[in-house]
Amino acid sequence: MFAGLLASCGIAAADEPPGLIETDRPDLTNSVKTVPPGAFQIETGVAYARRRIAASEPERRLALEATLRVGLTDRLEVRLDGEPLVRLSGDQDDTGSGDVALGLKYRFGDSREGEWFPGVGVQPFVKLPVASAPIGSEKPDFGLIALASFDLPWDLGLDLNAGMAAIGQSRPDGYLVQALASASLGRAVTERLSMLVEVFFASADQRDARDKVGLTAGAVWRVARLVALDVAAVTSLAGPVPDYTLRAGVSLRFGR
Repeated sequence: MFAGLLASCGIAAADEPPGLIETDRPDLTNSVKTVPPGAFQIETGVAYARRRIAASEPERRLALEATLRVGLTDRLEVRLDGEPLVRLSGDQDDTGSGDVALGLKYRFGDSREGEWFPGVGVQPFVKLPVASAPIGSEKPDFGLIALASFDLPWDLGLDLNAGMAAIGQSRPDGYLVQALASASLGRAVTERLSMLVEVFFASADQRDARDKVGLTAGAVWRVARLVALDVAAVTSLAGPVPDYTLRAGVSLRFGR
């Protein structure tokens, strides 16, 4: 549900004209960048994950991913994240739509070229439990993520996310507080091509589960000013993260 770094251009001042498209794909870490006011952006993709489970058939998950981002002001966007189609196979087989998350992203300030102070923002969200089990938890979640984006020398950019989420539980009912943190480092290879590497952490989302740590490597290619393609591979470092996840997508911005 979190999202991605495109750190090849740094963080532009709010009064500058919109430049090349910036997306929150294909990693989990989101930058402070917001969609320009009056514009809307569609970020779509497909993700395939496989996880080995001892003495059980491997668990496979194929999902279509979609994010809609709409710019309300120079610093505020509203967003809708979801999975229109999910296919599970393994010990549990099911096909259906995934949960939907409604959120906002607000940017307090921007980084400035030549300075180390980051652009900062926040991203509150609430997950609506529209998916049935085993695809969804059938419980609402909500949380708040703090965002920071650093414009670094040598065409490098660093995005940091840290926050907390309240995860709905079934046995027993109630909520479990989950800690979330991630860091994504990107570099511009060319004006339109950037590479990234990310480390992410999430504490247990169920009372009998373990913490998760994972690693992402990916690339973003802006084929046009308002069109970007992305690819990424994710693997587990610790905990119940899939052995690997392969992700690919396309993002389009309309309006500006």
